[in-house]
Amino acid sequence: MATDGPMATPTETQFLTLTQWLSPAYPVGSFAYSHGLEAAAGQGWVTDAPSLEAWLEGVMWHGAGRSDTLILAAAWRAKTADMIAEIDEIARAFAASKERLLETTQQGASFALITSGIWGGDLSGLTYPVALGAASSRNGLPLALTQTMYLQAFLSNLVAAGQRLLPVGQTAGQAMLRRLSLTLPDLAQETAHGDLDHLGATAFLSDIAAMKHETQYSRIFRS
Repeated sequence: MATDGPMATPTETQFLTLTQWLSPAYPVGSFAYSHGLEAAAGQGWVTDAPSLEAWLEGVMWHGAGRSDTLILAAAWRAKTADMIAEIDEIARAFAASKERLLETTQQGASFALITSGIWGGDLSGLTYPVALGAASSRNGLPLALTQTMYLQAFLSNLVAAGQRLLPVGQTAGQAMLRRLSLTLPDLAQETAHGDLDHLGATAFLSDIAAMKHETQYSRIFRS
């Protein structure tokens, strides 16, 4: 397993590996999911750049951003396959809706397929943050860097989704991405212990939006 600590300095190879894994070009299909944002826009809960930024801040700090990176850390720290399987069961149970479960399982399956084919190891059947955490640990990648880059990739995808749904320009989108990204190392640090006794979320409207999306008639995203 990898080792990590406050003084751990990532190597260039570690940076490049995580950049590849969490790039939009890595075939996990994250672009197909809005994480309920499409329903929120349809309901008028998110209407412009300021409301989108507030929504995304809530998702990151009080919703799936926090819970997923905590689950990722737990998987990274897991010492056995049985522990990883148990963490994955918790991750599935914590999905707030059918589409949220689809989002994490299908991205996990896609990540596992390509990553195992190139780097080796069996990641099959795992949700996305569990598969990423396990793969990162097996390949000696630092936890803090993995968490932060995972959060930034998740956030970046939601900003892009918001720009497809709302009148948010490229400059405004990149400005909010920068502002919100600057807080992600703190979120990673707060969840680095991987203690799932701290698992919880209070982004209730985001969860409701994900549920509403399941019956939304016209849509361009899968969640």
